[in-house]
Amino acid sequence: MQVELTWGAATALGAREENQDRAVATPPVFAVADGMGGHAGGAAAAEAVVEALGALAGGPATSVERVRLALRRADGEIRAASGDAPGGGGSTVAGVALVEEGAGSQWAVFHVGDSRVYRLSGDVLEQLSTDHSVVQELIDAGHLSDAGAASHPQRHIITRALGVGASNQADVVLLPVVPGEVFLACSDGLTNEVGPARIAELLACGAGPQEIAEALVTEADADGARDNVTVVVVAVAGP
Repeated sequence: MQVELTWGAATALGAREENQDRAVATPPVFAVADGMGGHAGGAAAAEAVVEALGALAGGPATSVERVRLALRRADGEIRAASGDAPGGGGSTVAGVALVEEGAGSQWAVFHVGDSRVYRLSGDVLEQLSTDHSVVQELIDAGHLSDAGAASHPQRHIITRALGVGASNQADVVLLPVVPGEVFLACSDGLTNEVGPARIAELLACGAGPQEIAEALVTEADADGARDNVTVVVVAVAGP
C-alpha cells in the first residue's frame, strides 16, 4: 500500500536557558524526544534518541522490531555516556512510524515517558499514549482526577525514561493507516500550556502540517511556556 504523507516540525525554547528537545521527521519515522538531567546530559540524551530513530529513515516503511532496536540502542548509548555521573541525562520519546506488519502498512505508535502522541480523526482528538508518570499512576488508581493532575506537586515526575532507571521498553500500539488522519507527537512543553480542545482546533484548521506545527509552538510560547516546546505533525493524504 502506497501512503502519501505530509509533515512538519517546530520547536521553541520557552523559559529555559537551553533547548533539550529534539525531533525527527523523516519518513517513515516521526518523533520528539525531551531530554532531562544536566544541561549537556539532557540534550545529548535526546540527540541520541533522534539519531537512532533517524537511522531508520530512507525507505517507505520500517518494522516494530527495528523501532524497538533503535530505542534500545539509544538507551544503551545514553547510559554509557552518563555512567554514574549525577548530571547524567535521560530522555522521553513519543512518535509514530510507518511499518510493514502483517497484512501491510500500519502505524506503530510508540512512547516512553510523558511526551505524547495524539490523533485527529475527523474532528475527534484522541490521546494515543499514556503518560509514564506518578500523576498518571494516581489517576489510574482512582486517587486523582484529571482536573487535579494539572496542579499536582508531582506532575513532572516520570516513571520511565530512556537512559535512566531500569532498562525501559517503549509501549507500542499498531493502528491502521486511514486517509485524512493527522498525528501529533509533542513534548510536555506543549500540553502543559495548550489544552486538548485548542490542540484539536489547530490540527483541524485546514493548514499544512508545517504551518500547524508552527502555530502550536507559537501558541504555547505566547501562553508563557515554562519548558521547551517541540511538536511534529504528520498527515495522511485524504481520499
